[in-house]
Amino acid sequence: MLHDTVHRVTQRVIANSREGRARYLELMERERERTPERVQVACSNLAHAFAGATDDQAAMKSFTGPNLAIVTSYNDMLSAHQPYGRYPDRMKIWARELGATAQVAGGTPAMCDGVTQGQDGMELSLFSRDAIAMATAVALSHQMYDGAALLGICDKIVPGLVMGALRFGHLPAILVPSGPMATGIPNKQKQAVRQLYAEGKASRAQLLESEMASYHSPGTCTFYGTANSNQMMMEMMGLHIPGAAFVPPGVSLRQELTRAAVHRLAAMRADGEDYRPMARVVDEKAIVNAAVGLLATGGSTNHAIHLPAMARAAGVAFDWNDLAELSEAVPLVARVYPNGAGDVNQFHAAGGMGYVVGTLLDEGLAHDDILTVWGGGFAEYAKEPKMVGDALAWHDPGESGDPEMLRPASAPFQHDGGMKLLTGNLGRACFKSSAVDPARWTVEAPCRVFSDQHDVALAFAAGELDRDVVVVVRFQGPRANGMPELHKLTPPLGVLQDRGYRVAMVTDGRMSGASGKVPAAIHVTPEALGGGPLARLRDGDMVRVCAQSGELSTSADLSARDAAPDPAPQWGVGRELFAMFARHADGAERGGSAMLAEAGL
Repeated sequence: MLHDTVHRVTQRVIANSREGRARYLELMERERERTPERVQVACSNLAHAFAGATDDQAAMKSFTGPNLAIVTSYNDMLSAHQPYGRYPDRMKIWARELGATAQVAGGTPAMCDGVTQGQDGMELSLFSRDAIAMATAVALSHQMYDGAALLGICDKIVPGLVMGALRFGHLPAILVPSGPMATGIPNKQKQAVRQLYAEGKASRAQLLESEMASYHSPGTCTFYGTANSNQMMMEMMGLHIPGAAFVPPGVSLRQELTRAAVHRLAAMRADGEDYRPMARVVDEKAIVNAAVGLLATGGSTNHAIHLPAMARAAGVAFDWNDLAELSEAVPLVARVYPNGAGDVNQFHAAGGMGYVVGTLLDEGLAHDDILTVWGGGFAEYAKEPKMVGDALAWHDPGESGDPEMLRPASAPFQHDGGMKLLTGNLGRACFKSSAVDPARWTVEAPCRVFSDQHDVALAFAAGELDRDVVVVVRFQGPRANGMPELHKLTPPLGVLQDRGYRVAMVTDGRMSGASGKVPAAIHVTPEALGGGPLARLRDGDMVRVCAQSGELSTSADLSARDAAPDPAPQWGVGRELFAMFARHADGAERGGSAMLAEAGL
């Protein structure tokens, strides 16, 4: 039996999506019928497409097997994506095992928010998602493919790949991860050094040594931020081979899961017996499942932006009301750093996604009838992959291997998903309560208003914030400067909190998916640019942030004030090249996308 709230929200999403979803599915059916059979394409076109495929030209010319597109976000600066360098050559071999062929159809950008955190380049981050989606569309626009393998893991990259591929939803598609790096130093130790550095009690050399002991090898960063939340959501939507999310790079199990992905992709082609187009896999129920997984595991707040954007690309309307209502019913079953002490490797060892899916299905909190890329139903994702000799197999993960990391939905860490919607005369915002001590869910204090995150750090260093304070960082929304993450502010605000002050942050920007500890009302919409409520706040105004009552308000009379002037657009680090994205971006609750807004989606 499906939980009443999950059923009610799903039915509302279906009703709200009826027109957009019908339009999308009609387009996908038209695209399937319109896409030319390769045997009918002009020989010159085909020769161009086949010319570089030296080992596969004969097979392509025979038209006997499917040709698979590989869309890769490989680069070797981004640790999570470094393993992808060798994937295409192996995937081509595995395609040949079934009489299929595979080609690298294109590459997408892949920037690292960990590298750009606190830097000007972070202002390109959110808009890189639109660029990735468009690059994916360019890759697939050659219409030479029967399916798409999407190679991506990190923050904007997976949502961008999904958004782009959904516009080719008549094709089957599988997301192919590469897995997390080995566990480094304990996360609490890393956080402690960051706070010591913020206080001037640790040197830069000590900070760098600590950071490199945490981020130290190829693979995804091991905290449960946006990248690893991406992997969880792809499992919850049925877009992975079951259990593929958190198997580390370089082991035989990882290789066999990728091989299985290639084989499944070939089997799902339109002229085969098991056609599973992406347009049918990503539907309203799959989006709700992704939201449920996000809440149940305490995932990244960034997906309050990415999930509505991915949904829109599939003709589905999903907003913060839906997310907040689900959060009231979905219990927190996982505590992974920053919500707990252990990382994703420990989460995986304790039962991982197989355990999470199983306990959610047991309590009727997820849809078991979604179409997945795997042969069976969604219940297959409640199993854990392993190698039995040289063969890939799945088994029941059993009970939680660590009750401090994973608990059943019938006896959770807390009875709600910890993603709160705040509303009031300052707008609408998200608050991730699962990472914050309940004693700090309510902060009411005079505000200090900033328009630049670097000024917050200067004020902290000068001792100007040593008091109960709500730090407001405005003009950080999509149209103002691309909505950068403000994770660099967590250590100084954490120091103030540890000194005994009541501290909160309010911003129309984002915090990292790994942020926690300090109460924060983020993604405030409408944003300050153009006269949103935050633009009318002044230093000393009383601001109330309350996750308990869902309130974001000020006692000041904002209607009697002029808004602070909009800041001038900044140039440098390529920001001027993204001006068109900023100019046309829509609000955070709709996903902060210029591409979707301009397409009328």
